[in-house]
Amino acid sequence: MPSPILPISSHPSSSASAAKTVVKAKIDADPSATILISSKFDPEKAIPITPVLPRASSYNSTSNVNNNIVSVANNHQQRFLRNSSDSSLALLADETPRQSISREVGHVAAETFYLSGLCFKLLSYLGVGYRWITRFLALGCYAMLLMPGFIQVAFYYFFSRQVRRSIIYGEKPRNRLDLYLPKTSQGRKPVVAFITGGAWIIGYKAWGSLLGQQLSERDIIVACIDYRNFPQGTISDMVEDASQGISFICNNISEYGGDPNRIYLMGQSAGAHIAACTLVNQAIKETGEGDSVSWSVSQIKAYLGLSGGYNLFNLIEHFHTRGLYRSIFLSIMEGEDSLHQFSPEVLVQDSNVKPAVSLLPPVILFHGTADYSIPADASQNFADTLRRVGGKAESILYDGKTHTDLFLQDPMRGGRDEMFEDVVAIIHGEDEAALAKDAVAPPRRRLVPEFMLKLAHDVSPF
Repeated sequence: MPSPILPISSHPSSSASAAKTVVKAKIDADPSATILISSKFDPEKAIPITPVLPRASSYNSTSNVNNNIVSVANNHQQRFLRNSSDSSLALLADETPRQSISREVGHVAAETFYLSGLCFKLLSYLGVGYRWITRFLALGCYAMLLMPGFIQVAFYYFFSRQVRRSIIYGEKPRNRLDLYLPKTSQGRKPVVAFITGGAWIIGYKAWGSLLGQQLSERDIIVACIDYRNFPQGTISDMVEDASQGISFICNNISEYGGDPNRIYLMGQSAGAHIAACTLVNQAIKETGEGDSVSWSVSQIKAYLGLSGGYNLFNLIEHFHTRGLYRSIFLSIMEGEDSLHQFSPEVLVQDSNVKPAVSLLPPVILFHGTADYSIPADASQNFADTLRRVGGKAESILYDGKTHTDLFLQDPMRGGRDEMFEDVVAIIHGEDEAALAKDAVAPPRRRLVPEFMLKLAHDVSPF
């Protein structure tokens, strides 16, 4: 049975001085409002399974924070791991073809119902004014044009044996993640912990399925972390969920063949903001006294931010003009007084936070120059600020690319797109054998005809 559906509601320089902005050439809260569809979870009835690979140490940091790791929390996470029905290899191995098809059809139906609920929830919070009617129509046209690609990606997501869906990482609603595993199991694989976007309202782990599929083809494990959205939760809940998901990955990924010493944190759009907040918040915890932590920023090799916004003070009016109204946005961010706390670009300039900046891993920010949802200046300014306060940061811009070009249209175009190759080069930067394989990797196949991709670029409401 599938896991219960939860409530609807290249490589960066090591020195700061060497980090520069690179311009790439153009190549092409109200919980009562929720609906619950869940079954009771009983940890005492867990089904024990044998790990894919022997457990390896996932915490090799030499910092003093190691002494603060809470073993109880890790044991709790391990118990959850063994209760994820979708990830249970023992169950999958015992299924007959008929049972497997029945399980997948049921999962597809449940996911479809859930995604429909997300759409209606979005409409209920944004209203039905002229601006949103036109954007909704544009979104419909955009989705239809990319439908050939969406269908193929959905088939892979629901039916591929390389995808482990809805692994439980915590006790809160939406505490699930999807794993995308390479076909080859030889050796430990680098890992990307990915947090999807969705305007803090309709984020969902399945949005990362195209990225997960394509990175896993390059021998990289991808973990897409789900999290509570507004109005089920506010920004602090999203950061809490992201942190717990990252902790689960750091302490359990070796059981799936991942290398706990090569974990990269990545986020897209709102997910990039949430991931950056989580990373900075974790660094601040580690510089405090007596704060217990279950993972460390030293376990993150680099942070990769795609089309993100990191200074909410500069974005609040911009979002308002584009339909994410000020009142809703402030509700998501827990009021105007909290904007400082959840603006990583502003927070790292606080003199009290300076010790935490030195703990941050290299930060690489990707952005398209034609992004109207979140202007490219957001990434450039954050990278500049991090370098100024002593961090290691770099921003990479892609000429003429929109908010969705980098994440959807270009990957669906097939062949080789520059941003994807840049990401892979960073992850494989210290692995010469992997880089050699990347150099001769076959081009990705096209998912959508070119004329439809160009039309999608023109009608995209993002």
